[in-house]
Amino acid sequence: MERKLPVGIQGFEKLRTDNFLYVDKTKYIYKLAHNNVPYFLSRPRRFGKSLLLSAMKAYWEGKKELFTGLEIEELEKNNEDAWAEYPVFYFDFNGENYNETSIETVLDGMLSDWEEVYGTQYNQRTLGDRFQKVLELAVEKTGRRCVVLIDEYDKPLLDTLDHKELQNHIKDVFKGFFSRLKKADESIHFIFITGVSKFHKVSIFSDLNQLRDISLDRDYAALCGLTGKEIRDTFWPEIETLAKYQELTEEECFNALKMNYDGYHFHLSGEGIYNPYSVLSALFAKDFGAYWFETGTPTFLIHQIKERGFDLRKFTNNTIYTNEAALKDYTGDTLDLVPLLYQTGYLTIADYDKVKKRYTLCFPNEEVKYSFMENLMPAYVPKANAGNGLDIFTLDEYIESGKLENIKDFLTALFANITYTIKDDPFEHYFQSVIYLVFTLLGKIVQCEMHTYTGRIDCKVETSDYIYLFEFKRDGSAEAALKQIDTKDYALPFVADSRKLYKIGVSFDSESRKLIGWEVAEKN
Repeated sequence: MERKLPVGIQGFEKLRTDNFLYVDKTKYIYKLAHNNVPYFLSRPRRFGKSLLLSAMKAYWEGKKELFTGLEIEELEKNNEDAWAEYPVFYFDFNGENYNETSIETVLDGMLSDWEEVYGTQYNQRTLGDRFQKVLELAVEKTGRRCVVLIDEYDKPLLDTLDHKELQNHIKDVFKGFFSRLKKADESIHFIFITGVSKFHKVSIFSDLNQLRDISLDRDYAALCGLTGKEIRDTFWPEIETLAKYQELTEEECFNALKMNYDGYHFHLSGEGIYNPYSVLSALFAKDFGAYWFETGTPTFLIHQIKERGFDLRKFTNNTIYTNEAALKDYTGDTLDLVPLLYQTGYLTIADYDKVKKRYTLCFPNEEVKYSFMENLMPAYVPKANAGNGLDIFTLDEYIESGKLENIKDFLTALFANITYTIKDDPFEHYFQSVIYLVFTLLGKIVQCEMHTYTGRIDCKVETSDYIYLFEFKRDGSAEAALKQIDTKDYALPFVADSRKLYKIGVSFDSESRKLIGWEVAEKN
């Protein structure tokens, strides 16, 4: 019989008053609660930030019964002030589209609810005044200072990245509103803020005294998300069920979860963190899918990557570099793609050079890698789809069957269907990007490896019956490309391989933007 998971997977970030934790993270709540400083935590969407704040809300409201059997119960047993009830002000900026709903309406709704509890005598003042006054009224009524929890404070700002005028208006509203946190300091006991980026001119990061950013803190690297140990300890019965449905052993199933959903690092030496939304969704659906990515396609980022001519090969060859200041203090006011991709969860820490104080970033896992590439492909080749035979599965069919002429026709048609929009030598950018996208996506189905360093074969594809070695030339001859495969001995590792090996030289012309050369030789 299947065991019911600790959390409703179809919306696990929402607090369930009878059972709200999917794993016991309460030791972190205890540690945070006993340091009287304001905190900021940046994590990608769907990583359990809302669940964490819901648990904090229950803790500060003194709901001891919800924590029975959890680690915090033991930690608090000798604390005389434990489980006291504090007035909690929980700002939840999720669930609205701020291109359609005004920020004033949202803030007014929250304040009106609290004023009904603590007093309505100041409800005709400005939003900022009302916020400060309701905090003061709460202290008067309860005798305890307030707890302020702000979930996804930057959601309104991220929603309006493409509408600068509206975004600047939201910043102005936030500045007047959240500046009251400093003015109401005597009325506040604890502040915790979650988000993605540190936007300037919203008062939160400039006005709060001693704000502690724990986003890259070693002690809180596993605060949100799941570790491998937590998955094994909590969800092994579900893994056994998933393994059965997928016809895998339990260890193979666990390794598949790791390959697809692990790999996030929030400290230079921290352990890998699994995406909790994807893991729980996979266990619920009993299948491996791109669950996290499906909750929000990064349309804005895709557009920026294309328009700026970003070298897509950097995503997988470990050559995206940055420093701590860019990751930790990225303001969101500038469109620096690398820290924005990190903050939003599409890149993570792969390595850290202590001497150079340099981070190397990469895709965290297979879910993000292939989903991101699949979303990039239509941006570069809008007409590439199954209807006209320019999809990856069609190419895979040709490769699996050894249909060389069909492979040639596929690549020829692919470039013929590209719409060029970038100025300043667009073909070089598209040539590199489209070839990279096609063969990277093909690697989801067959063993495919793209190389980007001088002296290495451009692309190698292996199936059960065939080996393909591709060398691509822009404004060079296909004969020269084929000759390079031989002179560099790219086929040498396959001398004893019984599969049929094709060496393929391909040339593209920048002026005509077409595939103009195709030379094939079989292994001698």
